[in-house]
Amino acid sequence: MRNLRFDVVDVFTERPYAGNPLAVVHGADELDPPLDAAAMQAIAAEFSLSETVFPLRPTLPGADYRVRIFTPAVELPFAGHPSVGAAWVLARDGVIGGGEVVQECGAGLLPARIDAVGAHIRGGAVEVGDDADAALLAAAVGLGLDDIDGAAAAGVASAGVPYVFLPVRPDAVAGAVCDDAAVRAQTEGVTGLVVFHADQGCERVHLRMFAPGAGVPEDPATGSAAVALAVFLVDRGLLEPEGESSFTIAQGAEIGRPSTLHVRVRARAGRATETWVGGGVVAVSQGELVAVPPGGTAG
Repeated sequence: MRNLRFDVVDVFTERPYAGNPLAVVHGADELDPPLDAAAMQAIAAEFSLSETVFPLRPTLPGADYRVRIFTPAVELPFAGHPSVGAAWVLARDGVIGGGEVVQECGAGLLPARIDAVGAHIRGGAVEVGDDADAALLAAAVGLGLDDIDGAAAAGVASAGVPYVFLPVRPDAVAGAVCDDAAVRAQTEGVTGLVVFHADQGCERVHLRMFAPGAGVPEDPATGSAAVALAVFLVDRGLLEPEGESSFTIAQGAEIGRPSTLHVRVRARAGRATETWVGGGVVAVSQGELVAVPPGGTAG
């Protein structure tokens, strides 16, 4: 038998048919032979959601479970909504306990906290990359020089997955339109382009994320971009250089999937040292894959 059970859940929301939908495909390493990366990628392309996650048995000491995460086009070392959604589903099903757990993924061992309504996951390794040309980034999403917010220079940051960030004026976020070819050209070496506006004090952020190179023209809610944004904001002096800050992200309304992400960041000497992202998870559907791609050896 090569059938696989799956769940579809909506992540970063408190109600179904909002947030970011996620397919959680169980038992990929229990088949004989287990699914390999090519088979997992084929399943992710079939679901055609921004990400599909495969919970697996852990391979590292200290991990409670392992996940592999795929967009329709590529595998990611870490992503927020698959991590949050998978943790919640596994705890709901009794595969892992609630409360404090440790996830193994391509970004290493990441602590998570799970409760009855959702989960929080810690971001991966913190990195700040090069500055970027704001005018070119703006043009790639149909915006002009007047739309750019000069409070911070555009550039790259990561907390497990790198993104390039473009700060814009409040009314410009909704006006962004992804030119796939232009965005691909501006996101070589990173996962996607994040267009955002943070209010005064950086308590609330309106954000959109475009990643056509990863098979995701626009993502409804992007946890890995949320923690990377926290790194970016600390580096640009827009969040406190010492201690802990928190903010809320609104994302996805422009594509009919309103989402809310809660972000925390700890900083020291003007540099982010630890990030967390979390939100609600709502079950939507369950089913079975009755035709599974042939698999080799799962890595």
